[in-house]
Amino acid sequence: MTPTENSHKTVLRSSLGILATATATHGTGLDGDIPLPRLPGFVESAFSPLAYEAARLCLAEPPGDGSRTAVALASTAGDTATADLASRRMVSGRVHNPLLFMQATPNSVLGYLSREFAITGQMFSLSTLDDPVTELLSMADLLLEDPEVDRVLVIGVELGGSERLAAVNEELAGVYGVLAGGDRRPAPNPAPALPASAGLAAAVLLGRPGTETPVSVRSTDAYDTDTPTPIGADAADAAGVTRRPGDIQSLFDLAAAHRLLLREGGSRLLVTGSRAPAFLLTTDTEAKTDAETDARNETETHAHQ
Repeated sequence: MTPTENSHKTVLRSSLGILATATATHGTGLDGDIPLPRLPGFVESAFSPLAYEAARLCLAEPPGDGSRTAVALASTAGDTATADLASRRMVSGRVHNPLLFMQATPNSVLGYLSREFAITGQMFSLSTLDDPVTELLSMADLLLEDPEVDRVLVIGVELGGSERLAAVNEELAGVYGVLAGGDRRPAPNPAPALPASAGLAAAVLLGRPGTETPVSVRSTDAYDTDTPTPIGADAADAAGVTRRPGDIQSLFDLAAAHRLLLREGGSRLLVTGSRAPAFLLTTDTEAKTDAETDARNETETHAHQ
């Protein structure tokens, strides 16, 4: 099959090493669902407990210094379950609950995470209409240009189809994808097919490629859908359908590819959508080029100056 050219610019300047991946789902009806973890100070919503659980699993084993760890969390609409509850209380005339305001802010769970794991590096919350893998890997690549950062924990969270989230997705379906230059993307599916109480979270701990990161990931500007075996290129992607905003399936695909490569080695291609950024995961840590190493060293030299 003829290689397909990626119509998007290269996302990653150089390879990233994958230290750990983890996923957590609740109430989806899928295999692997877990009871909602209890997280002190967070009630009603699956958003923060699942974000914390995925992050905890990633941070449980690999050693690292919290002062040299950065964190980025991505979600299109954030904790809509808590926002819904706060809104219903307000319109019914009930007394405002400050706890709901606190936990509706995605940074709240990051603060809890930082306390539990002594993380004092940079922390960011992102809202993106694009694929979360693309956004989060790009953020990790940028953060690792800082010689004071050794690891970046990236997290994606998606909640089920509450009325608020359905309305947000319906609105986005009408306006999504107006890009610079007047180009437009196909409208995404209007609403997630998940129960309102459901939630999904995925986390990836990233660093610089090396012996402690047996799997690395890099951008690829062209890909062949036969070799290596693609992951994430489903029938909808092949038909040119754009995933809806907030869909973190590509993060689950990345975690699955990571687990597979740890068992079997080799390489896998992660396709995030039709003619969208693609990434190559490989266990060949020697495959990174001298140019990548030189580019990273040059960046670190400038950062010290």
